[in-house]
Amino acid sequence: MRHEIIISLASNERQAEHLEAARKALSQTLGELYLSRELWTDPIGTANPSKYLNQLAKAATELSAVALNARFKEIEQSIGRERNNGGRVAIDIDLLQYDLQRYHERDWERDYVKLLIDEL
Repeated sequence: MRHEIIISLASNERQAEHLEAARKALSQTLGELYLSRELWTDPIGTANPSKYLNQLAKAATELSAVALNARFKEIEQSIGRERNNGGRVAIDIDLLQYDLQRYHERDWERDYVKLLIDEL
């Protein structure tokens, strides 16, 4: 069964390079991606002053939400994501929606998500 998903991508370190690497890895896992434009945002809740480059993606998959999240963590690690490293985020990949189930409810309130969701 195919499931419609929405994914959030964000990076505050070598942003364009890391978003491109994430898109490539996600395409290999999911096939065709429908992408919003990229949008720069100020950091929220971190001492690191580096701006984030954000993008949303829409895709379809037969993977479960659990399997998707595990794959996203693998992609993050392969691109260089480390926890507790002073607020540097090589890449953050979050599942925002799986069919009609929403995740990361606080992210849905962020201005960039509200702006970019209409582009998918």
